[in-house]
Amino acid sequence: MLTVKAYGATSATDPLVPLEIERRDVGPHDVLIAIRYAGICHSDIHTVREEWGPITFPQVVGHEIVGEVAEIGSAVTTHAVGDRVGVGCMVNSCRECEECRAGDEHLCENGNVGTYSSVDVDGTITQGGYSTHVVVNEDFVLRVPTEIPYEKAAPLLCAGITTYSPLATWGAGAGKKVAVVGLGGLGHMAVKIAVAMGAEVTVLSRTDAKKDDSLAFGAARHIATGEEGALDSLKRSFDIIINTISAPFDIDAHLRTLRPHGALVNVGLPPEALPMHVGSVVSGRKVFAGSNIGSIKETQEMLDFCAERGIAPETELIPADRINEAYDRTVAGDVRYRFVIDTATL
Repeated sequence: MLTVKAYGATSATDPLVPLEIERRDVGPHDVLIAIRYAGICHSDIHTVREEWGPITFPQVVGHEIVGEVAEIGSAVTTHAVGDRVGVGCMVNSCRECEECRAGDEHLCENGNVGTYSSVDVDGTITQGGYSTHVVVNEDFVLRVPTEIPYEKAAPLLCAGITTYSPLATWGAGAGKKVAVVGLGGLGHMAVKIAVAMGAEVTVLSRTDAKKDDSLAFGAARHIATGEEGALDSLKRSFDIIINTISAPFDIDAHLRTLRPHGALVNVGLPPEALPMHVGSVVSGRKVFAGSNIGSIKETQEMLDFCAERGIAPETELIPADRINEAYDRTVAGDVRYRFVIDTATL
């Protein structure tokens, strides 16, 4: 076993602290990654605070990971020592179910192995990227193109693929009008990617506070939905709506802004059930859908797309001793638009 430095939670209520954790020995098909940067996702906070249910402590989170290959197993053929690589939200799957055989590991019938707080193939609990090293099966390690700034690449492994996948699936491109609900860590990536795909993009945000950012990222319009009647003026405006917020919102009002055959796709995950009238989708043959990350193949496609189009997230680089502060600021919405940890400070 390899003992490495990390930053993690010892309970749901105490601040994160420096820890030492063990990584498994490098097996024939494993890659040892020296982590350079790790992004902070709101999912990390929900997990360690047990807002999505109980977990096993201590727990190191982080599923937006970039680094360099430090060692490879004897049978590894896809990566070499020194390669720039990344790891996203999963590190394994059953490989046997219909979805896995079709290349959709993220939809594994038996549940994929999450990068953290998940039962690994050896029965241990996976520990995430707020650490100096991680050991991952080669099939779940991604190539990070050199065109993507190293210190900005990590959030693409979650925020990037989470927004790229539904945009690609529902055909964002030239001639299509896309609305992005919320301009946060996910939303700003949805805007950048949809614009790069050739779509006309409108940001739907509660206020005009981020209007300048929306336009700078390439959006054609920024609509303050907190103003009375704002959505009423947008009936039959959009082909695709990507909802990135994890809070209650008026589904029916947003569905009315879709054109016939349009799709409202949720990538945010509100903790409570949301009401909807079925007539809102039946009328106009509209789709109310959800999407969660993407396959390994699609994630690599996203990274290559971002490299070719010069797309990178907006980030704030922090040392490890500011993680707790970053958590509080993330919950308060005080980040533009993703915190990234410099793991050299662990």
